[in-house]
Amino acid sequence: MADRTPRTLTLRELNRATLARQMLLARDTLSASEALERLAGMQAQLPMPPYVGLWTRLQDFQRDDLAGLIEQRRVVRATMMRATLHLVTTDDYLRLRGAIQPVLDAAQESIAKRRDDAVDFDAVLKEGRRLLKEQPRTFAEITKHFADFMPDADPGAVRYTIRTKLPLVQMPTATGWRYPSTPQFTLAEDYLNQKISLTPTEDDFKVLVRRYLAAFGPATVTDMQTWSGLGGLKELFESMRDELVVYRDEKKRELFDLPDMPTPEADISAPPRFLPEFDNLLLAHKDRRRVVADEYRKQVYLPGLRVAATILVDGVVRGAWKIGKAKGNATLNITPFAPWSKSVRDELADEGERLTRFIEPDAKSHQVQFVSL
Repeated sequence: MADRTPRTLTLRELNRATLARQMLLARDTLSASEALERLAGMQAQLPMPPYVGLWTRLQDFQRDDLAGLIEQRRVVRATMMRATLHLVTTDDYLRLRGAIQPVLDAAQESIAKRRDDAVDFDAVLKEGRRLLKEQPRTFAEITKHFADFMPDADPGAVRYTIRTKLPLVQMPTATGWRYPSTPQFTLAEDYLNQKISLTPTEDDFKVLVRRYLAAFGPATVTDMQTWSGLGGLKELFESMRDELVVYRDEKKRELFDLPDMPTPEADISAPPRFLPEFDNLLLAHKDRRRVVADEYRKQVYLPGLRVAATILVDGVVRGAWKIGKAKGNATLNITPFAPWSKSVRDELADEGERLTRFIEPDAKSHQVQFVSL
């Protein structure tokens, strides 16, 4: 009789499996749109990080590869997983947006209870939709309008209700990283000329599970809940058990995965890589030790819910980076969390110079320097 005991994956094996799916063991030849779908979108609290995230994962990636997709409306920036801004393909927005709506509903209800649960939110949504149908608006403009239209309502509750209950996308520009610091929003259905259902089916949630596991597996149910913001997924995973592979981690927790997905050997090499701020690799699991050691959490997960731009050495976070520009000269500052060998420093210096040229192509000079904590 065949042994049905699930295989145990070590922490390092989980690390290598995730890196393989994240295109961080070797740069891939996928197009930018194919990579975005492989990754199930990229967190985009700031405009630049998705560009850096694709640069570090793809061969010969150029800024215009992504900018062109945004201009063609094949990629959008919108509120998605965890009620945070993500850059996703239009196909994925249409495919996944409904499954995310319960996350946004819960987020809105939480804000409303804390701020102003007496507001007529149906009236807010009706007026918000009418306002955005007229033309794209910044949230400052929306706030100003509602100060007159509904002066007794809490502005934060009004803004958050519109952001979460109406499917919105940000309007891109033709310059820089394609999204300004104070973007205009518009109704996604008008921008994409597509009907968007916000009533998810069980199949919609199953699609989301498969997409998550393809990008971040093997993973626990709570890992998936952490990444998506959805709760109560245990029954869904149970209903999918026959189509999934089951492993155990070193703490005997059940890990789920798709069949035939790569689980590389633990000793496979992992080259140094630069990750942007808010990279989903650092946010996609409840237990983040597969990529971030506990002793470095405070250097990675910063106050104000920010996530540092980090450096992978041997597949795990071992440093941080930041680019500064003064008098037209660009400098990449690398901060190791612990000492590195000369070969690692040399490799990061070379990779770092290329990254600096990618981010600041018009700078007079491009330098890399190592700084201490």
